[in-house]
Amino acid sequence: MTTPHDNPAPEEDAALSSPRTDPKSDRARGQHAPLKPSQIVEPDRTLTWKTVAKRVAAVLVAGLTIYLVLPEVTAVMGAWPRLSTLNPVWFAVALASEGLHFLCTFALQRLALQTDDWFDVITSELTGNAITNIMPGADAAGATVQYRMLAGAGISTDRAVSGLTAFSLLQVGGLLALPIFVLPVILGGSPVNRSLVNTALIGAVGFLLFTACSLAFMRTDRPLATLGRLVQAVWNRFRRHHKPLTGLDERLLRDRNTVRSALGANWQRAMLLCTGRLAFDFGCLLSALWATGGHPRPSLVLLAYATSGVIGLLPITPGGLGIVEASLSGMLVLAGVSAGRAFLATLAYRVASYWIPLFAGPIAYLLYRHRHGSRNATTPTK
Repeated sequence: MTTPHDNPAPEEDAALSSPRTDPKSDRARGQHAPLKPSQIVEPDRTLTWKTVAKRVAAVLVAGLTIYLVLPEVTAVMGAWPRLSTLNPVWFAVALASEGLHFLCTFALQRLALQTDDWFDVITSELTGNAITNIMPGADAAGATVQYRMLAGAGISTDRAVSGLTAFSLLQVGGLLALPIFVLPVILGGSPVNRSLVNTALIGAVGFLLFTACSLAFMRTDRPLATLGRLVQAVWNRFRRHHKPLTGLDERLLRDRNTVRSALGANWQRAMLLCTGRLAFDFGCLLSALWATGGHPRPSLVLLAYATSGVIGLLPITPGGLGIVEASLSGMLVLAGVSAGRAFLATLAYRVASYWIPLFAGPIAYLLYRHRHGSRNATTPTK
């Protein structure tokens, strides 16, 4: 899964202004006039001891986490020579499915940014994703690079900030909501029939339910507010001796309204693309499992995917490296996959969702530099 990278738009850039471009004329031309370096303002990034301490702490926590899950990671990485034993047809399907996942990601960002441009959206997303996945706690750095590339390509500051914010909320919200929305399917899934068709049907039903719930939450206030109050009550019940959590329902509604405001009339298409991102990523995992010859319990595979997606959001290691491998392979073993096949399937899935996009990042950046020149990719003057 892409996993998935969290790209919150830089808050310090929200107050910056630059000459606005007319969205309608941009969409009509399908391109944008690049901003001059002097029009892109860089906030003060002077390092303080607190900043250094936070970065050092992030590296130490990441190192400790990888050390704790090292046995599982070693087992997964040790499966590299066995990639040649995968069924080539199913592995090709896994790669194609992950490609469709990224296609949905790019299309969703185009909607959020209100642009018809594919090139700048794809290159900026792949570059930001690669930066996020190389070092711990680099979500903000990846988001900043993506924002600057979009601004350098001519997308106005306001649209870049609001679009990336909306995309981030959809990305994180989708991963967090997936285990809740598909819970009925997980609980009611067949524990006996482990055929490929049945596993695929369980996943299809789960994502149809996810789509229906997402549309309901985006359209009306009551379901989302009720969920917020429920989660808040459960959280406070288990943390009785801490300061109680309040106003979660109002916060969720505000975030939902932020997303709808950025998407405008395209919010329904955005919900379908959000579902498509997750469904094709899940399809990549299923295909990787089938490429190993494994026959897992269908409902538990969906649970393994949803759980590892949430764990991958934790900003502990870059791109969830280590913790996703450990959690996903462990959950697949619980789903009835042998340990050897679970490690191999996890590696095949991470090759498609993590390693290939990681190496695509520098290529995307060079392509961006070739089109727009170095003046829009280097650090601008204040």
